[in-house]
Amino acid sequence: MQIISAIGPQLRPPALFAGLSLLFITLLSPSLPGQSSSAHTDPINLLPEVRQAHERFYNLDYDGALARFETIAHAHPDNPIAQAYVLQVLIFRELYHQDLLDTTYYAHDSFLSSKRKVDVPDDIRKRIESLTDQVTDLCDKQIKADGQNKNAFFARGYAHGLHASFTTLVDHSFVSAAHQGLQARSDSEEALKIDPDYTDAKMAIGIQQFAVASLPRLVRMMVGIAGVGGNKEKGLDLLRDVAAHGFVNQVESRTVLSLFLRHDARYAEALTVESNLARQYPRDYLFRLEEANLSKDKGDGPAAIAIYRQVIEDAKRPRYFVDPRLQMAYFGLADAARGQNDFTTAAASYLEAAAQPHCSDWLRRRAQLNAGRMLDLLHQRDEAVAQYQLASAPGGDQSQADQARRYLKTPYSGN
Repeated sequence: MQIISAIGPQLRPPALFAGLSLLFITLLSPSLPGQSSSAHTDPINLLPEVRQAHERFYNLDYDGALARFETIAHAHPDNPIAQAYVLQVLIFRELYHQDLLDTTYYAHDSFLSSKRKVDVPDDIRKRIESLTDQVTDLCDKQIKADGQNKNAFFARGYAHGLHASFTTLVDHSFVSAAHQGLQARSDSEEALKIDPDYTDAKMAIGIQQFAVASLPRLVRMMVGIAGVGGNKEKGLDLLRDVAAHGFVNQVESRTVLSLFLRHDARYAEALTVESNLARQYPRDYLFRLEEANLSKDKGDGPAAIAIYRQVIEDAKRPRYFVDPRLQMAYFGLADAARGQNDFTTAAASYLEAAAQPHCSDWLRRRAQLNAGRMLDLLHQRDEAVAQYQLASAPGGDQSQADQARRYLKTPYSGN
């Protein structure tokens, strides 16, 4: 489950790939063993308890997954991938709680220019940094002792990729993330030199091949990766190979493949991949959301609205989803309704998103700003002003404040 963030500052493609690659990692856990020779993966991946922990993670039960991976890591203190699985859950649980695992943030917003500040609790940040160091130190020692240790190379690349994603989305540290992404790619290439059938290692290379090919040359120079090559179709082919023949990253490669196809406006292909994932894993809240997101981007607003509504209904079923963050579904529903010129439904859905108990202040204020816009279009000026006032209130997230103050002066007209 490596993730490469090949990013550069200021332009939208880097933002997309930094965040999106990462977002999908969050959705995933390794697919079950049995589809590839066990000789081409770390033996720990064959353990039933590891599979069970991944199943918890896969259903977004982060607390359940964390408890199980911590037990595994304690039992295997010298296995770097065991420690990396703990790192993975810590990172993505925090990203989920921060509302950073919805692709609409990356596909339709310039997250590079966002003024959002992500406040990660000090104890969580310290543990993430400590675990990253722990994994890389273990790998360094094992590689020094045995330069043919393919599992150590893979695990080190895995940890670099995870940390690159974290620094990209949380800290907007694009230069650091880009270089960690290069380290992850290099380690994956080393694993493949040792074992050409270590198919899971191709995913990191495929991600960066596609991402780097999407970056303007100036951006590559700005982050110090001017000499790094990339090829979109080669990247997609590598992801397809992992999806078909990988041991750990089959599902993950399919989700990243869907993401990259979406970036290139190949919506029908992306939707086919994502719909299959959603059918295979109907209780994966984020897969279901992405199916709706892709339907919306494809231009099928009614289908997207139907999926968002079904996700919201399924969330009412006892224990169907684990901790569904409905603000993301309501926000997506609002965007889809807005695209159909159904401003009444859009306004109501933005307000529902803002009202969710675990909604981040950042997403809440985005929802309030957009609710105000819809209310202006409905000529409900007093209600619109109330939402703009909330979106621009002192304290907390201020990323929407400038726009909200503008509409306090001049009603939104749709331009």
